[in-house]
Amino acid sequence: MSIEQIIRRYFKSGSEAERILIAHGEAVADKADEVARRFPEADTDFDFLYEAAMLHDIGMIGTHVPSLDCYGQSPYIHHGIIGKRLLEVEGLPRHALVCERHFLTGVSREDILREGMDLPPRDMLPESWEEKLICYADCFYSKKAGRLKNEKSPAEVLKKLPAFCKPVFQSWLIDFKEAVPDVLILSDRRVSG
Repeated sequence: MSIEQIIRRYFKSGSEAERILIAHGEAVADKADEVARRFPEADTDFDFLYEAAMLHDIGMIGTHVPSLDCYGQSPYIHHGIIGKRLLEVEGLPRHALVCERHFLTGVSREDILREGMDLPPRDMLPESWEEKLICYADCFYSKKAGRLKNEKSPAEVLKKLPAFCKPVFQSWLIDFKEAVPDVLILSDRRVSG
């Protein structure tokens, strides 16, 4: 089954929700691809990277976020676990893991409990190379109207992330060879200012 067929199974063709999902997925896929190509020595599965980037937010359809044209029952924080269930049903277990593990910079059981998140208390951290690329790329794009294709700067991303995610994102800036001002990455991994 193609990515388009899977999306159409859950999203009304031509709907605003479908448009947002596809535009956001394309932006994340392009960024993840761009970063992956900085590492020719890595054994990147580019087909999987594209497919998983396009489907990583499919679970948003089960959430209640009218601004995304989604009228489900669940809060948005559940979109990853909803997406995981949907893609497991589709027979895509690797893609399903990306859905669950892409939220913020990934969340640990300890993060969930400490922050009081309405999520099952288990680790939902990106593990594979492709999972990390998609999680990282996702940080740069919003699903807000008019900003779908606008890439945020690393400073803008850091400003929006919760404190517990900032050290991970800062390490990714280094690991993924992102060109950023030194002031964003300090030895103790805290943002200045």
